[in-house]
Amino acid sequence: MNGGSRRPPTRFNLVRARRRLERIRRGRDLLKRKRRALVSELFRIARPAVDARARVSEQAARAYPALLDAHSARPDADLEALGWPTRDLRVRLRPVEVWGISAAEIADRDEPGRTLEARGTPASSAGPAAVRAAAEFEALTGLLLDAASREMLLRSLARALRRTTRQLNTLEQRLIPELETEIDEIERILDEREREEHVRVRRLLRRRGRGPLSGSAPDAGRTSSLGAGV
Repeated sequence: MNGGSRRPPTRFNLVRARRRLERIRRGRDLLKRKRRALVSELFRIARPAVDARARVSEQAARAYPALLDAHSARPDADLEALGWPTRDLRVRLRPVEVWGISAAEIADRDEPGRTLEARGTPASSAGPAAVRAAAEFEALTGLLLDAASREMLLRSLARALRRTTRQLNTLEQRLIPELETEIDEIERILDEREREEHVRVRRLLRRRGRGPLSGSAPDAGRTSSLGAGV
């Protein structure tokens, strides 16, 4: 908050600023608890996600060399023909919510792995290298689908954690210090005004106290002289 946007230093604005600071501090505490919960949930999901990535990497290390073997054993046109007809894998997603974070997980899916009969390709015409490559890539597809749910939730939690951290930093590093500075300044100005008002009141009381005393002396003299004449 710059100097031009500050509220006038009145007691009403002081109360408003204190109440707003209290609300912001409560919001900061809530954000801290939310961030701790998100970090805990993130670490809980991160380890299985890392393991799933490791399994995907290991399977990919087996699948691609098998594909190279298949390419070396048969022409590319033959391999493309063996891959037809293509098929679609059906995946059913289910919405989930973790600490207010919306995500989705795979509730049901088709199994990628197939037998030779399901592929519709005789083993004698395909060759062992092509059959092995197909099996390895089907296994890789299954691992990727299994890891997809954790990856989606992990990314959603990471985005929520970054957003919560930015909000918390804004409250702690900008809004709260600005409000504390404004409250201190208003309190200082009000204290100065109160001291000045006390000084004015004391001066006024002293002046009023001297006025009647100075005016009573002549009256007392006249009364005493009249008494003496009587």
